[in-house]
Amino acid sequence: MQTAQIEHPIDLIESLASTREWSCERSGDDELNLCVVGKHSDYHLAVNWRIDLASLHVASVMDIRVPQSKRSEMCELLALINEQLWLGHFDSWSGDGTLLFRIPVLVSAEGLAPYQCTELIDHAVEACDRFFPAFQFVIWAGHTPQEALKSSLFETQGDA
Repeated sequence: MQTAQIEHPIDLIESLASTREWSCERSGDDELNLCVVGKHSDYHLAVNWRIDLASLHVASVMDIRVPQSKRSEMCELLALINEQLWLGHFDSWSGDGTLLFRIPVLVSAEGLAPYQCTELIDHAVEACDRFFPAFQFVIWAGHTPQEALKSSLFETQGDA
């Protein structure tokens, strides 16, 4: 009995990038870098496959650097936001204060379906778009983490 060939997860993401006309670069067999246009910013996504862990990891790096003077408020905001998330989490690099959204996915022996890759990338971009203003409110507008979170959880209906 012959088993079906499972498509490499990075190939699936690369195909999605091609379909959506996103800029992408394959930096290795198990690594792909994408640039995705969001509502508030372009997001740079690093997608990595770890065969030993059967895991796909997506890190969406935002073009935001948290100044040293705002890092404690940002840590509080990140904790408040992460409490609201079901899948993935926001993080900050300790060195330069870069903000990113990370989402790991365990992959079964059957592999990933193309729709799962689409949902994974869309979820990362939507999370960044949803909370990007909250980060700006803390960094540039001087709002408290609670005020910034409240503004991001407020949902509007329709267009003005």
